[in-house]
Amino acid sequence: MADLTLSEIMNMQKELQDKHKGKWTPLTPNYGRSSLLWMVEELGEVVSVIKKRGENAIMTDSLVREAFIEEFVDVLMFMNDALMCYDITAEELSEAFIKKHSKNMGRNWEEEDAKYIRRE
Repeated sequence: MADLTLSEIMNMQKELQDKHKGKWTPLTPNYGRSSLLWMVEELGEVVSVIKKRGENAIMTDSLVREAFIEEFVDVLMFMNDALMCYDITAEELSEAFIKKHSKNMGRNWEEEDAKYIRRE
């Protein structure tokens, strides 16, 4: 079973982009917004599978599950395109993820949420 690293995923996406160089928009900051918008559209397709088929089908029907995962892969591919548009490396992303995880592990979510709950 494959377990790709961020670097491997990003390199595979770069390989695909290189194959279509000149046909697809270049991975530059000017097109980062477009990649993010395409990513959001693909996320809508993930949600569509949930709405149309339901959670149970995703968990028990192999064809539905395959379609659901494929849509998630599309989201990941466009996210990678956006990262590459802004020249964000796998190392930078990993470092930021670890930092954010550490911050979240130290947070008191109930206390923070209480600040936004209107008391009556």
